Amino acid sequence: MAKKSHKARNLTLIGLGIFVLMLGYFMFRPKDETIPVSTDKVSKRTITQRVSAIGKIRPETEVKISSEASGEIITLGFRDGDSVTRGQLLVRIQPDIVTSQLEQFTASADASKIAIDAARAEMDRANADFKRISDLYAKQYASKEEYDRAKALMDQAISRFKASGSEYSRSFSALKQMRSQASRTTIYAPMSGTVTNLSVEAGEKVVGTAQMQGTEMMRIADLNVMNAWVDVDENDIVFVKIGDTARIRVDAMPDVELLGYVYEIGHSAKTAAAGTQEEVTNFQVKIRIIDKNKQLRPGMSCSVEIDTETHYDVLSVPLQAVTVRMNAEKTEEESGSITEDKSAKKTMTKRPPSVVFIKDGNSAKMVKVETGLSDRGFIEISKGLKLGQEIISGSFQAVNKLLMDGSIIRIDNGTSAKSGDK
Repeated sequence: MAKKSHKARNLTLIGLGIFVLMLGYFMFRPKDETIPVSTDKVSKRTITQRVSAIGKIRPETEVKISSEASGEIITLGFRDGDSVTRGQLLVRIQPDIVTSQLEQFTASADASKIAIDAARAEMDRANADFKRISDLYAKQYASKEEYDRAKALMDQAISRFKASGSEYSRSFSALKQMRSQASRTTIYAPMSGTVTNLSVEAGEKVVGTAQMQGTEMMRIADLNVMNAWVDVDENDIVFVKIGDTARIRVDAMPDVELLGYVYEIGHSAKTAAAGTQEEVTNFQVKIRIIDKNKQLRPGMSCSVEIDTETHYDVLSVPLQAVTVRMNAEKTEEESGSITEDKSAKKTMTKRPPSVVFIKDGNSAKMVKVETGLSDRGFIEISKGLKLGQEIISGSFQAVNKLLMDGSIIRIDNGTSAKSGDK
């Protein structure tokens, strides 16, 4: 029995030892510190820098039509969307109010004209009396007092005649103005175009522009020349220039792309939600649409991409391959890859440099690069890389967080690299 107990104890100790060894192996075994990455080649491409913006379709010329006279619309000979030509009758307004005022001003002008005739007759009589008294005074048949009284009456008569002439001019000018206003109860098209935004109907009463703003009745637009007015972010407006090519997509026509060019850039900022965290500052850019399309309507929403600059056959890498590292300058100085004098160091900015990781055997080598234009997928490399070099382009987590100079890598262009993006 003692031998069996001793043997069982030995087996237990051996099993416990094996368990401890296995536990230690799994707890303290070397971890796999390799970083799964995907790679790409430095190649030549044409890079076009684009600025995106949204806005509205607007006609080149749009005129707001309002009445200068108040009253009821008695003639409205068109509908919204109809074409009109310059000089065509648009609206006729009931002229009863203006007619009454015109009669009053006409009567006032007539009265002023009659007053002129009366003042002229009085002046002639006073002038004759003064001449007669002057002759008598010269022959000493009239006194000095009679002479002075006759002269004063003549001067007063002359003044009244002049005043009546001025009053007639004032009354006639007021009458002329009223006649002009009366003629504006009939409104004609100031330009050829299409009627848009018709906001009145026959029988409605409108308020003339003499009473505050007046009633806007309609708009006439020239739809032959259409533009896109878009708001460009303040950070992108510095890249936009007059003459830049633009591609316009209208929300109502998703399968149609229209070509245009920038013809006007606003110099005054448009600020929305000022003073809040949502404050946005934009600048208005006007784009002339070259491609004709009869389906375009004023007010349609659109999105625009403006080609601001293009570089042909330049070295480029995927956008996600370029990142920043705060210690890039220090690493390069320690490795002896760059030499800068003191004056150059003084001009260095605090902005962290752009870097790309290249595949160096089974490790990653960090290289400082200078970048240029970028589009939606690629970025120009103006300095730091050579054509055909194999660079690390993914995953996002590897390039932007995990990789350092000298990190051990494992090429995995499949699921492993993709999992790093999550």
